[in-house]
Amino acid sequence: MKKSILLIMLCLAQLLVAQNRQNTLWYRKPANDWNEALPVGNGRIGAMVFGQPWNETIQLNEESLWAGSKAPGDADAAARLPEIQQKLINGEVAEAIALSEKYLPSNPMRIRSYQSFGLLNIEMVSPMADKATKLSGYERNLHLPSGVATTSFTQGDVCLTREVFASAPDNVLVIRIAANKPGQLNLKLSYSRQQDAIAAPAPDNMLAIAGQIIDLPSQQTDKAGAHMKFGGLIKGVNKGGTLQAVNNSLWVSEADEVVFYVAMNTDYNFGELDFDRNISPADLCRQQIAQAAQYGYNEVKARHVADHGGLFGRVSLTLGDASQDNIPTDERLRAVKEGAIDPALVALYFQYGRYMLMDSSRRPGVLPANLQGLWCQDMNAAWNSDFHTNINIQMNYWPAEVCNLSETVQPFSDWIDKLREPGRATARKTYNAQGWTVNHVSNPFGHTAISDGVGWGTFPIAGAWLVLHQWEHYQFTADTDYLRTTAYPCMKEAVEFLLSFMVEDKEGHLVTAPSNSPENTYRLPNGQQFKLTYGATMDVEIITELFEACLKACKVLKMDRGFSKQIQQALKKLPPIKIGKRYDTIQEWIEDYEEVEPGHRHMSHLFGLYPGTIITPANKVLFDAAKRTIDRRRKYNEDPKTRQGSYTGWSRAWLINFYARLLDGEEAGANVQALLGKSTQWNLFDSHPPFQIDGNFGGTAGIAEMLLQSHAGELHLLPAIPTAWGTGEVSGLRARGGFTVDMKWTDGKLTEATIHADRSQKCTLRYNGKVKTIRVDAAKPYQIKDF
Repeated sequence: MKKSILLIMLCLAQLLVAQNRQNTLWYRKPANDWNEALPVGNGRIGAMVFGQPWNETIQLNEESLWAGSKAPGDADAAARLPEIQQKLINGEVAEAIALSEKYLPSNPMRIRSYQSFGLLNIEMVSPMADKATKLSGYERNLHLPSGVATTSFTQGDVCLTREVFASAPDNVLVIRIAANKPGQLNLKLSYSRQQDAIAAPAPDNMLAIAGQIIDLPSQQTDKAGAHMKFGGLIKGVNKGGTLQAVNNSLWVSEADEVVFYVAMNTDYNFGELDFDRNISPADLCRQQIAQAAQYGYNEVKARHVADHGGLFGRVSLTLGDASQDNIPTDERLRAVKEGAIDPALVALYFQYGRYMLMDSSRRPGVLPANLQGLWCQDMNAAWNSDFHTNINIQMNYWPAEVCNLSETVQPFSDWIDKLREPGRATARKTYNAQGWTVNHVSNPFGHTAISDGVGWGTFPIAGAWLVLHQWEHYQFTADTDYLRTTAYPCMKEAVEFLLSFMVEDKEGHLVTAPSNSPENTYRLPNGQQFKLTYGATMDVEIITELFEACLKACKVLKMDRGFSKQIQQALKKLPPIKIGKRYDTIQEWIEDYEEVEPGHRHMSHLFGLYPGTIITPANKVLFDAAKRTIDRRRKYNEDPKTRQGSYTGWSRAWLINFYARLLDGEEAGANVQALLGKSTQWNLFDSHPPFQIDGNFGGTAGIAEMLLQSHAGELHLLPAIPTAWGTGEVSGLRARGGFTVDMKWTDGKLTEATIHADRSQKCTLRYNGKVKTIRVDAAKPYQIKDF
């Protein structure tokens, strides 16, 4: 009878959980590989949780654990640059590239990789004498609002639960394992790493990890040697039974519950953009463990949930049928891949993007989110899991402001600011210019030089693009102190670089040279193919955005009138955005070249549509040309024989944002569907392939852009929602000017909107072709029920 009552209670508990699965990824089976595991993080440390019942794997990361060392290596090409520039402008491209290949390459030419911190393995002994007794009630889940990953299952009458979370307030990873009956836990937690680390017993039955990255000689990378030091400390606290440290493991016997606190640190010094032998990872670990342990599990978890939930809970989104949340996430995704429409899964994907941005870019972290955010299982990751600055790191932060996660921009902005020092050397030595810049790739050591080849790596416009994110932060927050002390100094130096780097072409326009349209190739009439050029359209669009932003900043700050005049004069001399005669589309290059890959994944010449702001319905000629440009791109990249672009996840995500800006809800929605159906893995990670987090963040930004836009000087409500999102509600989205917006809609029609303002001010609203100007009091939100 008692056993029957227990089973009934278990069933009721599971039912209650099932009724509250909104914003939860959940599965009925463990992860088979890393791309099915679930991520937790606190901005600095993270883990991937597999959810295996008896032989659990938890893969670890610490944001600053990178191979390599500080090695500027800028090419000393300033004296040869004018010749290269002139040859490009004269059309002597082959000669210009020959000179560029000789004088522009940096030394070293490549950077090394972000690395995994290692693995935790938790080997558990079945509590049942009959090990053949089947498991029941297995579930693993990630509850986004609390940031806790849970694995639970029952064997016989014993229920086992594991919880994992990464606490920002206490700066540790926490693992709790518990059974519903006393004395049932017999397990061994072990640490291992593929290379460069050991684990050994430490006082008080702790496990200490010590490591140092040994970089072997590698062609075109920085010098070999003993580089980054790192360390970890794992403390176990058991209720009942015993716990002891043995070899590389903590051994728990006959316990009721055990909690492991995991600290991870390196000797990286962000202030120096380098490792620092005055920093002791072991000392940092001891301090963090001591703090967490003094609070105890319940308080550490409560502190974590309050902190995490305070950020996550700012935005809510409801789409479609909430009952879909009671279907396991992989089953829902499989149905979408087979053609089903699941708006509630779109809402979950949106919130998952917010969750991962929070967990990969916030304090206590100091570095921005990389190509994989925070989570990387490799020693030599794809593209080094680096900071790619020709769209990828920028895309990481597209959702930050509109999705009410402004704090996530702080590490990114600080890193941009720190790049100025090495970037000045790159500007001076390589580009014969003042100010600062960076090229297409960077790392925690402040790498700003040309990398990975001249054709791919020459991207001197990257610094200008990066600082636009700092301007964006100001636009959403209206924080003039931030503008004065952080954003504007970075922006001004980026403008100084451009003013001293650009040269006049034969038409008298100011152009960048050398330049490229990221990773794309053009064909000359004689059949020659090149990447390097001058005055690429993307450059013109980025420069226009930055010049105009800088002029506005000067006006806000009431300073630098003389500098403003210089910018105004240069702005008039920029080349126009051209529509080519060849295909009636926006030209990607300053000449109407033939495209080698007409379906290329990068759509750089549409920067002005998104994330830029200069291609809007107000300029109908460019707006219509942008539509045609996308149509042509898709014609090639969605043909199975020539598929070249949008089947990379991040490129598809960019299309969502493009169509949102084009006010085409049906196409935007179709591309959200395609992103889920073709470029999303079972744990909802984006697939480039392999995993690249920018697709998640770009997709999240695109969904927000479909709901609210504010780039054109007005708040445009529900500008691009598809029919499939007929009924829904959203709260907490942010708009430029310091507004927060809540909305409800039924059958695609806005039924209610509430506008909150950080400070009392006027704003212009647009909905369904109607425009009205209102005044919003900071103390009293403005409500609309009949637009």
